Amino acid sequence: MILSNRNLLLGALATVAIQSVQAVAVWGQCGGKGWTGGTTCDAGSYCQAQGEYYSQCERPCTASGTTTSGAATPTSTALRGLHALAKSKGRYFGTATDQLWNINDAAYLSLTGNPSEFGMNTPGNQLKWDATERSRGSFTYTYADYEVSWAKNHSQAIRGHTLVWHSQLPSWVSNGGFNSATLTSIMQNHISNVMDGPDVCLDVVNEMFNDDGTWRSSVFYNTIGPSFVAVALRAARATDAKAKLYLNEYNTDWVGAKSNAMYNLAKDLVGQGVPLDGIGFHPEAHLVVNSFERSFQTNYQRFADLKLDVAITELDIRMTLPATSALLTAQAENYKYVMNSCLAVSRCVG
Repeated sequence: MILSNRNLLLGALATVAIQSVQAVAVWGQCGGKGWTGGTTCDAGSYCQAQGEYYSQCERPCTASGTTTSGAATPTSTALRGLHALAKSKGRYFGTATDQLWNINDAAYLSLTGNPSEFGMNTPGNQLKWDATERSRGSFTYTYADYEVSWAKNHSQAIRGHTLVWHSQLPSWVSNGGFNSATLTSIMQNHISNVMDGPDVCLDVVNEMFNDDGTWRSSVFYNTIGPSFVAVALRAARATDAKAKLYLNEYNTDWVGAKSNAMYNLAKDLVGQGVPLDGIGFHPEAHLVVNSFERSFQTNYQRFADLKLDVAITELDIRMTLPATSALLTAQAENYKYVMNSCLAVSRCVG
């Protein structure tokens, strides 16, 4: 549904003039064999090799205290994609993919692989527990590696999703009857193995709360207790000192019981010195056209005030069919509202 209102999104991202600077903008080319252009990236980004012939400035999961102005002033022809517009403001625009090896739709692959449209790629299912560790201690990455390589070959950064989640668990985990110490060891081992890859940022723990703000019943919470979140984050940091570590949750974009629970958890973790870089928000589960509370910016900002980055990790706004002109117009305005909420918070990265 996002793509159906692409022009509205382009307009939302192009509302602020961008001043030209000499440094290479985030996502711009900064090196590679035969490259003669700039090699110094904008403040807050770094030059990351994508291969022998191409390096690009990356800052996909971090944000400095102010909005980056790292591209030339946009004109009618200078910026032509969602990600191209987003990166001019120091942000990214991404997509999720799944089972790319089974897709023969050339138009879909061309659009999905266009780095001007999408600078971040999230493998939808191939990094989840049931895909990577179907039996204890036996790890398989064939399909995950395919999706990661495909994204890299299209100059897209990777968002790892997800390491610890109550769903899509193999039965040996969910029904194993392990005690706290054993399940903790299993979780730590899983994280250290799956993280041994090129992910720039990761959803370490996914969907830990119910909609009323109480803890979700899961094998991890029921066995280890709420500390499983801190254990997972520490295991992730021990594995990779540079990856950006996120907690990810749905229907927390507005101020309410669920977002309050996430805020209190994040505040406690930060206060305890637990490694945490950002919060992922995905309002897709119950977001209906013109049927959500409009406190996104206020909510995002309070997490940013904890010195955490904010990322809208999944977004769709559904409507009752059949579609009408009025519904489509309202849907486009709703997407624009979400985009502007992100643009208004300097630590909202994309």
